[in-house]
Amino acid sequence: MKNFMIGQYGGFDQAKYARDFKEGFYGIEACLFESEEDIQFLQRESQAKGFAIGVHFSLRAGQSELRDALFMDANDQTRAEAFEWIDRELAYMASLQPTYVLFHYPKPVILDDRIDWSVWRFHDSRDYVWEHAYKEAEFQYRSEQLFAWLAEKGKDFRFTPVLEFDALNRYVYETEFLEHLLQKYPTIKLCLDTGRLFLQEKIDPYFNARQVIQKYTKYAWSIHLKSMKVTADTVEFVHYPVLPECKPDEGWAPIEDYLTIIRQENPHVKIVFEHRSEQVTDEQLESCYRWVKQLLEKPHDCLSNNNSI
Repeated sequence: MKNFMIGQYGGFDQAKYARDFKEGFYGIEACLFESEEDIQFLQRESQAKGFAIGVHFSLRAGQSELRDALFMDANDQTRAEAFEWIDRELAYMASLQPTYVLFHYPKPVILDDRIDWSVWRFHDSRDYVWEHAYKEAEFQYRSEQLFAWLAEKGKDFRFTPVLEFDALNRYVYETEFLEHLLQKYPTIKLCLDTGRLFLQEKIDPYFNARQVIQKYTKYAWSIHLKSMKVTADTVEFVHYPVLPECKPDEGWAPIEDYLTIIRQENPHVKIVFEHRSEQVTDEQLESCYRWVKQLLEKPHDCLSNNNSI
C-alpha cells in the first residue's frame, strides 16, 4: 500500500480523506480545488502526516474556461496561452512542492475518423480534433516541442511531468514514435487510466487496451485505477471501485488482466484510486484495496492464455 494514492477533486473532502486514505498510503492527487483554504489544508496535512502531493492539472479551479491546457493546438495563440497558463500554475504551486504534475495528452485529443466517439465525454468541443485535420507529422512535431518544454519545467520546478493518455489514435498505438520520445526525455512519465483504456477498446475495433498497457506501463509513473460496466446498450457505473466480484463476462473492465500486466512491467508504479468510493460500502472499499494489493504482490509469472495480448 506504500504506492497507493487517493484523489481529491474539487476541494479537500474531509469525509473522503477520513474514509479512503489509509496509513501507509503514498499520497494524494489534487485537482481543481475551489478554495485557497483547501489548498493550504492539503499542504499542512501533507507536512504533518508525511504524504506526497501530486497535482492533476489544474490545481486551481476557475483559472481558465477550459479544463485542459491545449498545448498541442494547431493555433499559435491557443498554444501560447496554454503554456502561459501552465507556467502561472507551476509558479503558484512552487511552495506546495508537488512530486508530479499530470496533464492529459494529447490535447487536443486526435480522434480516429473511423470511430463513433459519441460516448466519450469532452469538456469542450475545442478539446478534440479529427485525425484527418491533424496529420502525423504535426503530432510528432508538437509532441517533441511539448516534451522538451515540460522537461525543462520539471527541472526548474523540481517535479515529474506526467502525461495521462486521453483517447488515443494510431499515431500513438501503431508507431514507435512516442516510445522513442519517452526514451529521449526519460524524466517525463505516463499515466494509464484503466477506465479510458477499457472504454476505448469497447468502442474502437482497432484498439487493444492490453497491448497499450503492455507497451507503455514501463514508462508510467501512475495508474488511474477504476472500473465501469459497458454493454451493447449502456455505459454505466463510471468511476466505480475495482472489485473482484465485478466480472468481465458481465461487462466489467478486466482489471485482473490489466493489473497482471502492470505488475510484470512496472511493479513500483503508483496506483491512484480514481474512483467514486461513495458508490460502495466500507466493506467493499476495504475489499477493493485488499484485492489490488494481492494482485500487485503476486509472484512474477507468465500471463495465462486468457490474459494473452
